Amino acid sequence: MTNVVSRLRRAPLAQGAPEERHRLTASTGLAALGLDALASCAYGPESIVLALAVAGGAGIGFTVLVTLVIVGLLAVLVVCYRQVINAYPEGGGAYAVARDNLGRRAGLVAAASLVVDYVLNVAVSVAAGVAALTSAFPALLPYTVELCLAVMLLVAAVNLRGVVAGGRLFALPALVFVGSMVVLIVVGLVRGGPLAPLPATDVVVTPQTVGVLLILAAFANGCAALTGVEAIANATPSFRAPRRVRARRAEAGLGLVLGTLLIGLGVLVQLFHAGPVGGRTLLSLLAEGSVGTGVFYVVVQLSTVVLLGLAANTSYGGLPVLAARLAADGALPHVFGLRGDRQVYRASIMVLSVLAGALLLVSGGQVAVLVPLFAIGVFVGFALCQAGMLRHWWALRGPRWQSRAALNVLGAVLTGAAAILLAAEKFSAGAWLIVLVIPVLVLLFSGVRSAYARIGQVLEVDERPQRPRPVGSVVVVPVVGISRLAEESLSAALSMGDRVVAVHVVLSGENDDRAAAAHLQQRWAEWRPDVTLVLLEAVDEHGRPSRVLGPAIVSYLRTLAEPGTERVLLLVGEVQPDHWWQRVLFNRRGAVVGRYAERHSQAVVCRLRFRLLPRPETSPVARARGERGLVLPRS
Repeated sequence: MTNVVSRLRRAPLAQGAPEERHRLTASTGLAALGLDALASCAYGPESIVLALAVAGGAGIGFTVLVTLVIVGLLAVLVVCYRQVINAYPEGGGAYAVARDNLGRRAGLVAAASLVVDYVLNVAVSVAAGVAALTSAFPALLPYTVELCLAVMLLVAAVNLRGVVAGGRLFALPALVFVGSMVVLIVVGLVRGGPLAPLPATDVVVTPQTVGVLLILAAFANGCAALTGVEAIANATPSFRAPRRVRARRAEAGLGLVLGTLLIGLGVLVQLFHAGPVGGRTLLSLLAEGSVGTGVFYVVVQLSTVVLLGLAANTSYGGLPVLAARLAADGALPHVFGLRGDRQVYRASIMVLSVLAGALLLVSGGQVAVLVPLFAIGVFVGFALCQAGMLRHWWALRGPRWQSRAALNVLGAVLTGAAAILLAAEKFSAGAWLIVLVIPVLVLLFSGVRSAYARIGQVLEVDERPQRPRPVGSVVVVPVVGISRLAEESLSAALSMGDRVVAVHVVLSGENDDRAAAAHLQQRWAEWRPDVTLVLLEAVDEHGRPSRVLGPAIVSYLRTLAEPGTERVLLLVGEVQPDHWWQRVLFNRRGAVVGRYAERHSQAVVCRLRFRLLPRPETSPVARARGERGLVLPRS
């Protein structure tokens, strides 16, 4: 008895096991969705130093302070997004929170900002990875665009095999990168200084004091290190059950690892007095000062190249789930909500690849062109998400809601200020394009919603329609001659409608065609199919002689029945070739007629595909053929 009960308890799990296999654990989720955030260690501290270096050593001395502020904002975001995961386990992140608490329009703005950021993340990550590769191997520089597209297609192909495949494949590069960063930081801290003096900075230093504006500029630049923090909350449905627990663990792990690495790198910058050097990345300078230029230096550089190239995987994990939520709400075509066998949203992956590929082509794969557009969208989403969670706690007023709401107030103020700073700082460098694209996407989402609303109104989706009732029907069958295709089409029509009419279009001014039509009438009378044959003159929409069949048939369909009295059907018979090469043997005029009738008439268009198979030997016609040798008499 105990065994039976145990089996029954395990039954639902066994049924769900195949689907759960293709979902993420906390560790694979961190690897699959956290690459963007982890890769920011390669350019986040460098962005801070670039802004501070104009004030010389005094400015670089504020690196740790600015980094601590950014890590503090990171901690706020991690805690807030753990709240989002708990409150919205169905995913959607900032979009779901803003839609439910701030209104539909705010939700669409959040969604548009995240879509922009996801597309840019793919382009920036791939371009940065290829840039690091071409720096190490200058011979590859002329093939920058080709390499960018190849890396992007590789990441897309892996994700088409499922999020688990991506998480497992990308776990090793992520582990190697994090491990090399930890060794680099620990060795550098133990040494207390570089092994050898680092190259002198080549940034033009202007005599100035380190003021608030310079600190704010460094903070705005460094905020690029926080992109990707929201991806886990957006893709919560991609995790295995219990989804909330696994996703929250992954979010906490990401925040802990990223914050530790950023602080460690910031401390090394000040210890080593590292500054920008042309042709070198800040991370390579820190690696050189910490471990020298030996084998481990190469490991750091190669792991950085690989991780930057694969950081695009964050977008491939987050955008499809967001698009599925938008599709469920009617803001995107429903095809974006369809999953494949491996729990993959194929349409979203393909569209993301096309958009990112177009950006790479237009920018030539140059990071400098793409970076000014980066991070603005995600901070708009951050701010809306925090404001939405504030409304969420205000409405629920559960235990400790005041402290949670206060945290969201702080997050909303900080991320909103960061979004404004980013837009103002980088507006002339290309940020104006993002400010323009986000409203355009909102209008697109609203247009799709309006279209679905009109369709639903006509279909009476949310209403109780009238009870089904029988309506008389007439079926029109175009024929070109007497054959087995005509027999099958008319037989199907007789089973579909109350009355059936066969039509044959006669080309105007063609004596041969008129003679063929007269011959068809004679053979029709001999065949006696109990179906009326009507000959139609081939004319265009204005009644002028034509060689097109569609207008004549549509004109006849319009004369058959008054609206509401009889339903008109057009049954088009077509031969289905056995092999692909047989398609060229048929003119496919039936398909052309069917499409024309669909566009220009109210008739229900049906297509009967006749396969080229022998007639069954047991049929009466086959037996008659064996006895008489003929099926249809010929004159």
